[in-house]
Amino acid sequence: MQLLYKILSAEEWHSAVAAGTFSGSAIDLKDGYIHLSAAHQMRETAARHFNGREGLVLVAFPADRLRHLKWEASRGGDLFPHVYDDIPADAAAWVKPLPLIGGVHRFPDEAGL
Repeated sequence: MQLLYKILSAEEWHSAVAAGTFSGSAIDLKDGYIHLSAAHQMRETAARHFNGREGLVLVAFPADRLRHLKWEASRGGDLFPHVYDDIPADAAAWVKPLPLIGGVHRFPDEAGL
């Protein structure tokens, strides 16, 4: 089972759970799709877009549970997973804190990074 990942604030995820669906973060709403990352992309995504931010969680979604998933070229031509739909909150395989330790996000062992 391939897992795809989303970094977001714990507040955003709690709101998604309460609503039953995740419609995206501000950048997702602006771009018209939900930005996800594959495992090999996570560290750079965290460093580039969430540098120094605390209070984050890492949400893992099985790729086969995501509707309207497209792999599209982004940084350096690497293909990134984008979802052109809301994601049901119960599609998450797991949600783990993404603590900032010494200025670097520490990924959970389950992420396999």
